[in-house]
Amino acid sequence: MSMFIDSHSRLGHTHEQHLAVKCPHCQVMSHITPVSTPSYAQLLRYKPKHIGIVYRCDSCNSPVFLKFPVKAYGSDRVELSTSYSEIEKPKEKFSYLYLPEKTEALFKEALTCYSQNCPNAFASMCRRTAQSIFRDLGDAGKLRIFDLFNEARDMTEIDDETFVVLKKIVFDSDGNVPELNAAQVGVLLEMMKDMLYQCYVRKGKLQQAVMVRRYFIEESESNITRLKS
Repeated sequence: MSMFIDSHSRLGHTHEQHLAVKCPHCQVMSHITPVSTPSYAQLLRYKPKHIGIVYRCDSCNSPVFLKFPVKAYGSDRVELSTSYSEIEKPKEKFSYLYLPEKTEALFKEALTCYSQNCPNAFASMCRRTAQSIFRDLGDAGKLRIFDLFNEARDMTEIDDETFVVLKKIVFDSDGNVPELNAAQVGVLLEMMKDMLYQCYVRKGKLQQAVMVRRYFIEESESNITRLKS
């Protein structure tokens, strides 16, 4: 399918198909309808390499912004690539219930950077989140997290180049934060979520479940004792 903006500033494509994305506002996988495209005359005048189009989410009517590379400038149309980047990504969900307050604040900010498509800021906030975890858990905890990191790498078969970059972000406290490509950003997100889950969420849920079990056992034993007496 080819996409283009014609001489009347209308968005067209060779097949009558609508784009579908996960809306960053309602979190629904929905079709989107174009509502604002750049002016054809302005495009010919400035000839940008990328253009932005505003869509409307068909589920919640909120604006969705997509950026498209320009393939070519023709005499009666501007050809666009069918690949696009989302300016605002859907917000990632994560259970913060068992996280320390400082770590929670840092990771929330990291996810905000991710949703706003700011990969370098996201990587920096992931490093700060990891440093907060290491301060909380100590050297022994850091070694355990390193083992978890290697275990996750083996399970997901992360390539060597990506793993080296992620390891520098998470475990190196000095030096510049490496830049990430789109695929590496997604892998870093999942590794951070798994690390926080293993360090805090899993432990908290297990402790809570055991506490509830003990409560009901103690209540049951107490009731039996009262009946016997």
